[in-house]
Amino acid sequence: MTIAFDNSYARLPERFFTRQHAEAVAEPQVIALNTELAEDLGIAADDLMVDWLAGNAVPDGAAPLAQVYAGHQFGNFVPQLGDGRALLIGEVVDEDGARFDIQLKGSGRTPYSRMGDGRAAIGPVIREYIMSEAMAALGVPTSRALAAVTTGERVVREEGPLPGAVLTRVAASHIRVGTFQYFYAKGDVEGLRALADHSIARHDPEADSYVALLDGVVERQARLVAQWMQLGFIHGVMNTDNCTVSGETIDYGPCAFMDGFDPGKVFSSIDRGGRYAWGNQGRIAYWNMAQLAQALLPLLDADEEKAVELAQGAVDRFPALFQRHHVEGFCAKLGIAEPEAGDSSLVEATLEMLAGAGVDYTLFWRHLRGALHDAGPLREVIQGEAFDAWFERWEARVQGLPMAEYTMAGANPVRIPRNHRVEAAIEAAERGDHAPFEALNAALAEPYGEDSALLAHEAGPEAYEVVHRTFCGT
Repeated sequence: MTIAFDNSYARLPERFFTRQHAEAVAEPQVIALNTELAEDLGIAADDLMVDWLAGNAVPDGAAPLAQVYAGHQFGNFVPQLGDGRALLIGEVVDEDGARFDIQLKGSGRTPYSRMGDGRAAIGPVIREYIMSEAMAALGVPTSRALAAVTTGERVVREEGPLPGAVLTRVAASHIRVGTFQYFYAKGDVEGLRALADHSIARHDPEADSYVALLDGVVERQARLVAQWMQLGFIHGVMNTDNCTVSGETIDYGPCAFMDGFDPGKVFSSIDRGGRYAWGNQGRIAYWNMAQLAQALLPLLDADEEKAVELAQGAVDRFPALFQRHHVEGFCAKLGIAEPEAGDSSLVEATLEMLAGAGVDYTLFWRHLRGALHDAGPLREVIQGEAFDAWFERWEARVQGLPMAEYTMAGANPVRIPRNHRVEAAIEAAERGDHAPFEALNAALAEPYGEDSALLAHEAGPEAYEVVHRTFCGT
């Protein structure tokens, strides 16, 4: 059996990308292979050959290319970015008709690499594999990890030479807000139109206008970022080139999950001003949607004022959509399956109480579920008058709700990718020991299940294990 590629992006005009092959590596070895995902894609495990997963060979039917795009990076517009260390190998269509990109990340230099070497160290590959697969298990739209291979070569970073690696990533597409910005900045209306038509066919086939395309992206991003925040996830680099029209989480660089709750929490070493802090993510997603709307203006209407009116109307839907997903998601965490008037106040009171307590975010929600029967374990992780007053209010609200425990069980994970566990897996992998990486992946595959054998993966960090900063690794 061979992989049945059908490469629609490669059929777009040549100015959308640069065709090229990956740079060969010395001694590739597979360290992780996601056979379950491969099966879902209709790919036999035997077809996942190490040579093409590392970039040393091109599978039959593939059409490798590096995509070009632009983007706002920390608010500053860069008119040309692009795949500086990645190649879109091709696209596959699963048995349900869904189309997916297969991309190599860390496959060598492209015309868009700027000053980079186009390679990836093993740490960022391990991080993205763990994080993306954990997010998928948590039910969050995300790119996926199909494979990770070591290259047998070293890459040089600030901390010195590190083992090289390549990630094989799967996504509904790699079309970004920044892709639209690229053509808008160049004044290439026909390029914009071709990209928008391609995006509609791929992600919004029922859309009957370019405004409907924008509506779809706004809805997906509002839902996605609300999900991030409910889990205590901080993306870290919400630049427009990391914001997809598919509504998937992508580009796991300095991302992290919070331990102690803090709305202003930042992990990324490059986010010195807190632009992408946990509590800012909804506002930044709104801003990103405004940038997409601006890029689409030439397609919305020939009359500029009318185009702006249509764009503004679509973007202005974001706050209400985000608030709805935000309240519904947190209500589920509180045990409220069907929110009522006033429940948004309870949600905000909950977050205010948690911010004042500095409690471990994931453990609080896990023990809150148990507090329906026994509040003892919860009171071991959080105490005080503010909590007592809040608890009385929450208890009165959920008392008698027949689905409360079931609702909470599906909204409050037992296990997340704890930062200290991820860092431990990375450090071990850099020494050539992949066992912690494998064990962590296995534990995170069942984030909601109670399993006493996995308790070590559930606990928060000791003081000496706390991770304060994460790094892009580019």
